[in-house]
Amino acid sequence: MRPLRHLNPLRLFHHPSFSYQQLPSLSVDSLNAIQRDWSQNGIPWRDGTRRKCRLGRLSLTKSIVLAVVGLLVIALIGGGRYHHRRAKLRKEKDKPVPYYWMHYNRLNGVYNGIRTLVSYAQWQPENGYNKTEPTTSISQESVHNSAPPMEPFSFSPYPDYTSQHYLSQHQPVHTCYLHEAEKIVVPDVHAYPGIPQHMSEPFYGDYKLLGLKDELCFERFGRYGPYGYGYNETHAGLGPGIVSEHAGSEKAFAKMGFVSYDNSTDWGSAQQRCAEKNKARFAEDQTSGKKRVPRQAYVLRSWTGFEYGTHQIYALRAMIAELALKSGAEYDVHLLVHVKNNSNPIWADKAVYQQTLQDNVPREFWNITTLWSEKQMELYYPDPFPDNFANMAGSKLHGVYRSAHFALQWFAQQHPQYDHFWNWEMDIRYSGHYYDFNDKIGEWAKMQPRKGMWERARRFYIPKYHGSWQNFTNFVEQETATTDTEKNNVEQSGPVPIWGPVQDFKNMGMLEPRPEVLPPTTYEADNYEWGVGEDADLLTFNPIFDPSLTNWVFSWDISGYNRTFPPPPRRAAIITAARLSKRLLDIMHKEVWLMKHTMFPEMWPPTVAMHHGLKAVYVPHPVFFDRDWDLAYMNQVFNYPTNTWDSPFGWGEHNLLGSSFYYNSGFSGALWRRWLGQWENGEGGKRLEEEGTGRMCLRGILHHPIKHEKGPEDA
Repeated sequence: MRPLRHLNPLRLFHHPSFSYQQLPSLSVDSLNAIQRDWSQNGIPWRDGTRRKCRLGRLSLTKSIVLAVVGLLVIALIGGGRYHHRRAKLRKEKDKPVPYYWMHYNRLNGVYNGIRTLVSYAQWQPENGYNKTEPTTSISQESVHNSAPPMEPFSFSPYPDYTSQHYLSQHQPVHTCYLHEAEKIVVPDVHAYPGIPQHMSEPFYGDYKLLGLKDELCFERFGRYGPYGYGYNETHAGLGPGIVSEHAGSEKAFAKMGFVSYDNSTDWGSAQQRCAEKNKARFAEDQTSGKKRVPRQAYVLRSWTGFEYGTHQIYALRAMIAELALKSGAEYDVHLLVHVKNNSNPIWADKAVYQQTLQDNVPREFWNITTLWSEKQMELYYPDPFPDNFANMAGSKLHGVYRSAHFALQWFAQQHPQYDHFWNWEMDIRYSGHYYDFNDKIGEWAKMQPRKGMWERARRFYIPKYHGSWQNFTNFVEQETATTDTEKNNVEQSGPVPIWGPVQDFKNMGMLEPRPEVLPPTTYEADNYEWGVGEDADLLTFNPIFDPSLTNWVFSWDISGYNRTFPPPPRRAAIITAARLSKRLLDIMHKEVWLMKHTMFPEMWPPTVAMHHGLKAVYVPHPVFFDRDWDLAYMNQVFNYPTNTWDSPFGWGEHNLLGSSFYYNSGFSGALWRRWLGQWENGEGGKRLEEEGTGRMCLRGILHHPIKHEKGPEDA
C-alpha cells in the first residue's frame, strides 16, 4: 500500500516479499544456538581423516608437463579464490546491520496457553524491560494437565438496560433478534476470568486508564463461537477450529449453543428491524426528559475483488452482533465498497449496481453494503484542486490512495442520522469485545480536557516510564512551557500550546470556525475544565504528530492552498482508522467542495480538526511488543527522535515492526494467527498446543495489519 516508503535508505528490509517471520533474533540464546551449530574447529563437514598419496618415478618431460599444469591449476584456484573472496566481501558489505531493538530478548509469554491461567493477583508479567531476563518459562508443575483451571463466563459489557437507574434516564431498550421470527438472539461472547501466567504487559497504552477489563482473557472458541467458529456445516458453522486443540471448549458451547447461519441470514434487515423498534432512544425531541442516545455508523472500507474468508466473516458477524444488535441499535455496521472499475456503470443502472454488489459481497452482507467509485467522486468533488505542493504518490487526486476520505465524506452526507462515523479497515482485528472497546474509549475521550490536548496527543504514553496519566499530563504541560514553546516554529507548526482554532497563517481564504469552538477563557486561566464532557470529534489510534518535524513521505501532499505561501500548519495520524464526528465530516466536506482544500488521507481529518478548533484525541490503547525493550530507550526513540529522519513516522518506522498495531507491523499478524491456532513460523498449531500449555488466551488487543488468516491448524 506504501511503495514509496521503500525509498527509505535506512530500511533494512526493502524486498516486497519481506515478512516478519524473517526478522533475525540476536539475543544471547540465538547466538548460543549459532555457536552450537558449528564444530569446535569451525568446519562442520570435516571428518579429520587423512588419505595417503604417493607419486611414482617421473621422467623429465612428464615432470615439466606436470609442473606447468600444476602452475595453471594453482593460478586458476588462486584467481577463483580471489574473486570468491571479493564477492564474499561485497556480500558482507551489503549485508544490512540489524537495528538496535533486534538485540533485545524476545518475549514469548504472550503465547502461553489456557492451561497456565492464573488470577490477576497471581499474574507475573514476563517483562524485564532489558534490566533482567524475561520470565517466560512455565514450570511443569504449574501447567494443568488437560483442561483449563477456570470456567468460562458470559462477558456482557452493556449497561443493565432493565435496571431502574438506566430506565430513569433513558428510553427502554428492546431486544433485537437475528431473524424476523424473533426466535434467535446471538449468544454472548465468553471469556476466562484470568490471564496466562507470564503473559507480557503492553509497552504503551493502558487498560485501566481507558476503563477496559484487563483481568480476563479471550480464547478463540469463546470469542468466535457465537458466530460459527468451531463447528461444521451440519450445525451451520463455517468449519475452522474443528481440528485444533479444544480442551474445555465444550463448556463454552454448552452455554452458547450453536447458531444456524444459513442463507436466510440477512444482517442488514436485522439492523433495520433493531433500529426501528428502538427509534425512541435516538429521537431528537425527548419530551419525556430522557437522555438521547447518540447513533454511530461503523464503516468498513472494502473493495471489489476482496476475498471474504471465513475468519473475515466471523469478524463481521461479531461487529454487527456486538455493536448493533446487542446494543439496541446504538450502531449500524456498513460495508463501503470501492468499485475499482471506473467503466462499470453502477450509477446508471440499478441492475448493474445489484449485480456488482452480489458478485463481490457474501449474501448475508448485501443489505449493509454501499458501492462507490472514483469516477463518482470526480463528479461529486469536481476539479480543479490547484496548487498541490508535492504529489509523492504520483497518482491522481481522486484516487482512493490519496483521497479515501472523499467517499466517507460523501457517505456521511447521505446518512445525517449518525452522530459519529468509524472509518475502519478490513485488516484490523480485536481479540476482545467490540462494544466494550468502542464504548470505553469514547467515554474516556469525552472526559478529556482540551487543555494540553494536542500536546498529549503527539506523544506515546508509556505507563511504566511516565507513571500515572495525571503525572503524564503534568509532565506534558511543564515540557510544553519550558521546551516546546522555545523550539517551536509558529509558521511551520502552528502555535504551542494549541488553544482553539489555528488559522493564523498566510492563506487565500479559510472557512470561519464555528462559535462553539472558541475558547471560553485563556489557556493559563483554564483549570483543565474546557472540553470535559464534550464528545471528541476525532479519535485516532496512533499519536497525532506534526508532519513538518518528520520526513514522512506524504507530508507535502497538500492541495488548494496557495503555493506562494508556506504550507499550512498540519497534523497527521498513521493509519486512517479513526472515529470522526458528523461535525468534523461536515466541515471536511465543505472544505473540499467549496474551498478546494484537501490533503493526504492520514493528514486531512487531524488538520481540519486543528484548523477549526475541534476536539481531537489520541486513544492510548494497549500496544504489545515482541521484544523486551528498555523503557528509557523506547521513550527516546518514540518521543524524542534525534533527527527528523529518525521519527517513528518516517524512516524510524522500523521500530514498530515488532508491535501489535502499526501500518507495517509484522508481529500483529503472527500473534493473531497463533491465537487462531494456526501454525506460524515453525511454531503453534495443534501439536504444539496439545503438547504444551494449550491454546492461547489474549486480553483485548487491537491487531493491525492482518494480511491473511490461512495458516494450517493441524500442523
